[in-house]
Amino acid sequence: MSAIADFEQDQGTLRFRGDLSLARLGTLPDRLDQVDGQVSRVDLSGIDRIDTVGAWLVHRFAARHDAAVEGLDTDSQQLFDHVVRSEQPVAMREGPTNSLIRLVGEVGDATVQAGRTMYGLLGFLGATTLAFINVIRHPSKFRFNATVQRFEVVGVSALGIIGLMSFLIGMVIAQQGAVQLRQFGAEVFTINLVGRLTLREMGVLMTAIMVAGRSGSAFAAQLGTMKLTEEIDAMRTIGVSPMEALVVPRTLAAILLMPLLGFYACMIALIGGGVLVWVDQGIPPATFIQRIREVVPITDLYVGLIKAPVFGAIIAIAGCFQGMLVESDAEQVGSRTTAAVVQAIFMVIVIDAFFAVFFTWLGWD
Repeated sequence: MSAIADFEQDQGTLRFRGDLSLARLGTLPDRLDQVDGQVSRVDLSGIDRIDTVGAWLVHRFAARHDAAVEGLDTDSQQLFDHVVRSEQPVAMREGPTNSLIRLVGEVGDATVQAGRTMYGLLGFLGATTLAFINVIRHPSKFRFNATVQRFEVVGVSALGIIGLMSFLIGMVIAQQGAVQLRQFGAEVFTINLVGRLTLREMGVLMTAIMVAGRSGSAFAAQLGTMKLTEEIDAMRTIGVSPMEALVVPRTLAAILLMPLLGFYACMIALIGGGVLVWVDQGIPPATFIQRIREVVPITDLYVGLIKAPVFGAIIAIAGCFQGMLVESDAEQVGSRTTAAVVQAIFMVIVIDAFFAVFFTWLGWD
């Protein structure tokens, strides 16, 4: 068994001997604290063994006396150097902050993050526009099969759920409108409410929200998974532009199919409203259709169809943008997919509000 750790002091040099390990230190820490006089050199050539605790004691003593440490073999020197590098100030947990200050800080962080996201979206919109221009200039780069497949995913596969949702929304609008208008003996104007609200706002808006939750999330998840599996990096390596191969087909499909889905949703919503008016108020379908033709201007249909491709572009760009931001792990795929849906729905509602003001200014009200 190695000797217990000890030391001797001689003309500015402190020489250690024995076993500088935790089990053999004995009273060495207390004795080191009592060392007086100038020590400029610590000699460890006489020790038998040293561990992390012993190295830390020697380092602490040498740092306090500004002394040089000598005499260690290669392995022990590596241990000692690691202990020296590891001595860093520990970050202490901050005390509780004022609730108002914390709230303002969180609002500020959210504002900065929103600004960065908007800046990134604008940059991604520019990159998508350039990709479209490049595909138009070089038609051979257009991926027809991929675009047609996106048509099926975005449009054909969504007909069922969008039709059911639109039918129920039409019935709800008609039922709630009839309840309120009945108080004034004006149930017949329920048809006006269903026709104008469906064609102008609810049909296209609810379709956009459904497409954002269904297709926008799928775009983000697909591209995010491809980023994790390095498929996008492989595409760049072989000279294929991910913007042209992945983003353009998805964006084009959303832009072209949103007007069709919006029109389909409006027609199904009118059918739903007509069914409820027929059952609840006894107005036959022929009268409902004739009344729709009389009270709903064609500009209401134009308003919905003009907004639809803009909504489609927003949904596709938001989904692809968030998918391209995935970097490290599978958790980011989920968080970026959620962010894509939230951002798409938020921007669709904001743009819809701008459209409402713009078309009112044009006199299409």
